[in-house]
Amino acid sequence: MTAEPFRGTYTVLVTPFTADGAAPDLPALARLVEYQIANGVRGLIPLGSTGEFLSVSREERAAIVETVLRAAARRVPVLVGTGAEDTREAVALSREAESMGAQGVMVIPPFYSVPTEDELFAHYRAIGEAIGIPVMVYNNPATANVDLLPATVARLSRIDNCRYIKESTLDPTRVRDIIALCGERMTVFAGVLGYESAFLGAVGWVAVCSNVAPKLSAAMFDAAAAGDRETALPLYRRLAPLLPFVGGPRYVSGTKAALRLAGLDMGQPRPPRLPLPEADIPALRDVLAGLGLLAA
Repeated sequence: MTAEPFRGTYTVLVTPFTADGAAPDLPALARLVEYQIANGVRGLIPLGSTGEFLSVSREERAAIVETVLRAAARRVPVLVGTGAEDTREAVALSREAESMGAQGVMVIPPFYSVPTEDELFAHYRAIGEAIGIPVMVYNNPATANVDLLPATVARLSRIDNCRYIKESTLDPTRVRDIIALCGERMTVFAGVLGYESAFLGAVGWVAVCSNVAPKLSAAMFDAAAAGDRETALPLYRRLAPLLPFVGGPRYVSGTKAALRLAGLDMGQPRPPRLPLPEADIPALRDVLAGLGLLAA
């Protein structure tokens, strides 16, 4: 396994559930991990937003992390989502991830209380001081109700092991500004705009679409990060029709539907999320056929 620094495309994994939704489908999760690694993804992130982290119990979390770590077998880094509203809970989850063998954690800010900048700093400092593995700060204001502005990120970069950020706004200039303010103290991963962010200095991409199209996603980002627009742009254009199905409010249901059509059944989302409407399936099927990913 390549040690730090983390680079390239990291898939934020869906969490498969059994047909009745009663439990995580751990064998399916292990198959998904193998599919990712075999197709060139550089890292894995279980229990992010795409992994429905708020819809699993503490016991289910541990089983999910154990399954991913065992299946990955240290071939790629595994960063575990450990965000929580309560700082004590985020610390406990981060310590648990480290004790289980994770190479890092990804931490969304407290997502209900709308913390002040001082409260955010204290939250991340408590996590950083509690563990010895890197912390990837996760900025996703659309879901967290908190926007970690570049100046705030610069302050967080003073915490010793807050060394990475997943920047998930739709403003790629954030990448430029974070790099300008933080220098080498903070390494930027795109969270949404992988192609665009790479040309502004992002060295990694935490992607949802790579659940479905890992080889294409990884190749596109690698080319963009190398400054090879001639290679990257056609790959991005191939990938683009898939993005509306794995983004927006239906990103979990769309990703799981796409995986099912590609021959990797990950079950359905847990309520209150609903399956992708049947009316959308023919268009998704056409997209996957165009990518050569539709199961026979």
